[in-house]
Amino acid sequence: MNIVVSLPAADKTEWWCQMLRDLMPDWNVYPIDQVPDPDAVTYSVLWRPATGAMKPFRNLKAIVSLGAGIDHVLADEQLPIHVPIIRTVGTDLTQRMKEYVALHVLRHHRELPAVQANQARQLWEQIVVPPAPQRRVGVMGLGNLGAAAADLLKQIGFEVRGWSRSPKDLPGIQCFSGSEGFGAFLEGTEILVCLLPLTESTRGILNVDTFNRLKRGASIVNAARGPHLVDSDLVDALNSGQISSATLDVFHVEPLPKTHPFWTNPKITVTPHVASLIDAPTGSKIVAKNIRTFQETGTVADLADAKRGY
Repeated sequence: MNIVVSLPAADKTEWWCQMLRDLMPDWNVYPIDQVPDPDAVTYSVLWRPATGAMKPFRNLKAIVSLGAGIDHVLADEQLPIHVPIIRTVGTDLTQRMKEYVALHVLRHHRELPAVQANQARQLWEQIVVPPAPQRRVGVMGLGNLGAAAADLLKQIGFEVRGWSRSPKDLPGIQCFSGSEGFGAFLEGTEILVCLLPLTESTRGILNVDTFNRLKRGASIVNAARGPHLVDSDLVDALNSGQISSATLDVFHVEPLPKTHPFWTNPKITVTPHVASLIDAPTGSKIVAKNIRTFQETGTVADLADAKRGY
């Protein structure tokens, strides 16, 4: 039984291969450029594959996405559409996302961007902020990561709202759903967190119309996908004061080009797609378990719905 591994960086590809070989000694694991017989490959493990990368592998039983999202897989128009896609989700990845969201929501809640700007000017100004229960935080996307992040924010004490495509019921969190609930969800929100999957319906959802429905001076945290955001709309909203600050972990082009204005905008915090970064030692255990389970049963808990896009 053969597995092919494909990541953008060759050294990371080999690292993942070795981890999987150690965990699955009864399987053959190959980097994508060293496969002796493509027809013998039954599983692929990948992140951001090149267009047509999976085309030679005609006998795939499943594709494993090295992350919770599958948009990077579906972006390949030559992808074998009949092949199931398995998401890589685990407690470690969820914990990392919870930490990232809590960190940056608290930064915006306590006005740290303004405090840091004052430090650069050597200005001593005590900025008074409301207690957490008086700060409304909205979480867009209530899947595994979004629901966990929303729950942690609730435990910290924030007034938390959630919005998703379909109705959800989360204890202590006011949930909204669908286009009919979007406006009510945004109304009065002061910190907006995006953890949505990237689909055609969510692409560009962080735009001028969304920003204008938030409370003036709101903050944005995007740890989902770069194409959720209309970059120019954010810059305009920051310039007008409708948005006061933003934390961005994901971008249309990654790495973010050095000439991009986000780098030098004092109201934007840029992080290099590290909110819930998967590492080989942890992720390979999840991948190995999922492949073995799928091989034995024909399904896994984290099977994606390609039609929905997540």
